[in-house]
Amino acid sequence: MSKNNQFKRRKLYKLLGDLPPRNRKISAKLISKEEQDGYVLEKLLLDLNGFEPVPAYFVKPLKSDGPLPCILYNHAHGGNYVLGKDELINGRDALQKPTYAKLLTSMGYSALCVDTWLFGERRGLSESELFKEMLWKGQVLWGMMVYDNIRAMDYIASRPDVDRKRIGTMGISMGSTMAWWTAALDIRVKVCVDLCCLTDFEALIESRGLDGHGIYYYVPSLLKHFSTAQINALIAPRPHLSLAGIYDRLTPPAGLDKIDRELKKAYGKIGAKDFWKLSRYDIGHYETAAMRAEIIEFLKKYI
Repeated sequence: MSKNNQFKRRKLYKLLGDLPPRNRKISAKLISKEEQDGYVLEKLLLDLNGFEPVPAYFVKPLKSDGPLPCILYNHAHGGNYVLGKDELINGRDALQKPTYAKLLTSMGYSALCVDTWLFGERRGLSESELFKEMLWKGQVLWGMMVYDNIRAMDYIASRPDVDRKRIGTMGISMGSTMAWWTAALDIRVKVCVDLCCLTDFEALIESRGLDGHGIYYYVPSLLKHFSTAQINALIAPRPHLSLAGIYDRLTPPAGLDKIDRELKKAYGKIGAKDFWKLSRYDIGHYETAAMRAEIIEFLKKYI
């Protein structure tokens, strides 16, 4: 890990507002454990941030020997504040079937998904209400979301049934953005897969697409210091698959061109050109069967 990238990660992390200490003790309470269709579902309550408990799901195959690779699965937004982590086990309209809980465990992986701020069992306040309250307190909503995700990585790494050398992260839409931010900031992530939200910030402004993303998405002063490509370059040389729809208004095509060009250069410069891949489909903001097949192949190859 280069010292320059360490500096960039610290700089990026600092933009995320006043965050709780990284070294505060975390804990987990097992609420229930049950068998689903081919996998075990643990319902957990995690203490990650010191402000409010974080409900989570951990899934793993019914029969497993030794520590398993684990995917930190990030749920989407979609204006559905009820769904949250249930996306992992129930899916959503934008995703293919089977659900990712079923798919990942059938592949021999475990997975963790937490309710992020505002969603699932953490819903109550409106998005704008919480954003404004945090802003007054020197906090950034996206920063608090990312903080929880990095602490969720700490929890994953603490589990004896997880192979800490084989941890990946993925998600669609807001979950996509969370995947590449988490992978950029946390080198324990060995593989990143993002669906339908690799958005170049400047291209989004030029296309007048800012209102397509919720207010949670916006980090003060970010554009003074980082572009989308520069954040994603912090993932290199680790494998990174991005899937996008050319008709998706959240990811302007000109921005995808720019990111792809810069990441090909960044990965090529360090002899890892095969570890970055952007695949584009003639679709909008959803996952297709072909995309699902590509994700499966990528995960099998790299984790």
